[in-house]
Amino acid sequence: MAPGEVVTPRALVIANSPAARWRGEAPLLLQVLVGGSLLLLLILPIIALFTSIPLSAIRSAAFDSGLRISLEFTLLASALSLVVVVGLGVPLGYLLARRRFPGREVVESVVALPIVLPHLIGGLALFLLFAPDAPLGRLAISAGLPVIQTIWGVVLVMVYVSASYTVLASQVAFQSVDARVVEAARSLGASPSEAFASVSLPIAARGVFSGVLLSWARSISEIGGFLIVANAVYPSPPYGGPVTSPVSVYVYNLYQIGDLQGATAAAALLVLIAFAIFLVVRLSARHGASWWKRVASGT
Repeated sequence: MAPGEVVTPRALVIANSPAARWRGEAPLLLQVLVGGSLLLLLILPIIALFTSIPLSAIRSAAFDSGLRISLEFTLLASALSLVVVVGLGVPLGYLLARRRFPGREVVESVVALPIVLPHLIGGLALFLLFAPDAPLGRLAISAGLPVIQTIWGVVLVMVYVSASYTVLASQVAFQSVDARVVEAARSLGASPSEAFASVSLPIAARGVFSGVLLSWARSISEIGGFLIVANAVYPSPPYGGPVTSPVSVYVYNLYQIGDLQGATAAAALLVLIAFAIFLVVRLSARHGASWWKRVASGT
């Protein structure tokens, strides 16, 4: 309504008519309908997973030693891969966000390639690169870090399929940091590393963390590359347990041998664990200050 415009009784009646209210509510109803349809698509398979087996089967899976070992191994490998992803991916994301150099578009395309590349192809490429008779494979074996059918093969696949998310999320997060704020810190005597740690990283921390979380989730959900590089994992430092497999392969193997109930029970248990982890992380991110912000403020 324009300033000074007189509202007539007829205008009030029209504004409060059912047709006017419908026009105002229609976009919201459309959003609910579209969003609800997607939520149903996401929820119904999970419901089918839990309703197709008795609760006792899920309880049995929780105490199954083979699944427990596989899950512990997968968490160990994902933790190691996350160290590599964060240590290499965040600096690369910062470089892509802050520097312009020849071939930058090529680098960005290479970073994004594993996202669209079928992971069986990625696993095959890694196998050919680190096969025992390949130059890099022989070098890895001589260094005491054999790749094929070891924890290092699993870590390598995890890094390959998940690092892109951290790099790209970090790039976007650092691009959102106002360069003038960084320059202000530099003008006050902060070194480049100090400006990065005290200004750029705290501001970009939420975006970087989202990318790291996506990388972790992607790494533990991988299967295609594992089937080629490390479908069975033999003891090799730092893993000293019995022969096992990544948890996704473990569930797949149960299905392959015809144990549908066992595969479903294991999958349902993993869904519960993944949901609990994501819920805790989301609640922590919403209600608590990030670690980097506390460091930056000196508390």
